[in-house]
Amino acid sequence: MADTKTDTDQADTDQTDAKEQAGSGLDALRDELVDYLGAQAENLVEKTGEKLSGLTQQLLDSAENGGGFLTGVGSRILGGESPLKAFVSQKAGDLKDKVVEGAKSLFGKSKGKSGQAKITNIIEVLDIGVPLRQAYDHWTQYDEFSGFSKGVQSVSQNDEVTSDWKLKVGPSKRSYKATTQTQIPDDRIVWTSEGAKGTTRGCVTFHEITPDLTRIVLVVVYSPAGFFEKTGNIWRAQGRRLRLDFKNFQRYVSFADPDEVEGWRGEIRDGEVVRTHEEAMEEEQQQEGEEGEEGEGDEEEYEDEYDDGEEDGEEDEEAPDEEGDYEDEEEEDEEDEEER
Repeated sequence: MADTKTDTDQADTDQTDAKEQAGSGLDALRDELVDYLGAQAENLVEKTGEKLSGLTQQLLDSAENGGGFLTGVGSRILGGESPLKAFVSQKAGDLKDKVVEGAKSLFGKSKGKSGQAKITNIIEVLDIGVPLRQAYDHWTQYDEFSGFSKGVQSVSQNDEVTSDWKLKVGPSKRSYKATTQTQIPDDRIVWTSEGAKGTTRGCVTFHEITPDLTRIVLVVVYSPAGFFEKTGNIWRAQGRRLRLDFKNFQRYVSFADPDEVEGWRGEIRDGEVVRTHEEAMEEEQQQEGEEGEEGEGDEEEYEDEYDDGEEDGEEDEEAPDEEGDYEDEEEEDEEDEEER
C-alpha cells in the first residue's frame, strides 16, 4: 500500500511539473508575440509620422508658393463645389496642364543635335514631254498656279522679285511672302519664303534631255512653326501636297497650247534684277535678226555662184559653134581643091 501511494504522489508531482513547464512556455510565446506586435506598432507609427510630416511640409510649401493645388481646391469649394468634386476637378486640371506641357516640350521646343528646329527635305524629279523653254515659261507664270494646283489658292505678284502666296494643306491655311534670290532663264530658279507657319528654301532646275523632253528637279527645305504645323510635319503632309501639285503641273503643261504661254525671261542675281524681261526680249530679237542677216548673206553667195555657173555654161555652148564653123571652112577648101 505504501508503494502504491508513493507512485501516486510521484505521478502527481510529474503532472505538476509538466503543467508548470507548459505554462512557462506559453508565457514565453505570449511575451514574444507581445514584443513583436509592439515593434510593428512602433514601426507603423514612425512611418505614419513621416508621411504626416511630408504631407505637412507639402502643404506648407504649397501655401508659401501661392496655394497651388490646395488653393485650387479651396477656390472650387468656395465656388459651391463639393470637396470631393473640387479635389477630382483640380487633379484633372493639373493632369491636363502636365500633358500640355509635355506636348509643348515635344513639339514646341523639339530641336536636333545641332540646336536647330527639325526640318523637312522634299526632293522631286519629273520628266515632261515639252521643249525646255516651254516648261520654264510655264513655271514663271505664278498667277496660273491656282488654276491647276489644289494647294495654291492665290498668288499676287508684287514685283519681279517678291510675291505673296496663299496656300492650303489639309484643313490648315497659311500665307507666305516669297523672294526670288536667283533666276536664270531656262536654267534655274532659287527662292526663299517666310510666313507665320514656317519658312522655306527652294530650288527648281530645268534640264534638256531631248529637244522635246525636259527634266525638272525640285528641292524644297521646309521649316515648320507652330503646334499644328510641327505635328503635320511628322505625317509629311507638306511633302505629299507638293508632290501632288508637281504632278498637276506636269499634266497642265503637257496639254497646254505652246503658243499661248509667254514666260518672264528676265534674270535675277542675289535678289536683284540684273536684266529685265524687255531687255532679254530685245536681245533675243537682235540675235534673231543677226542670224537672219547671216542666212541672207549665205543665200546671196549661193546665187552668185549659181549665176557664174550659168555664164560658164553659155561659153561652153558657143565653143561647139566655133568648131562647126571651122569644119565648114575646111569643107569649102577641099571643094576648091577638087575644082582645081
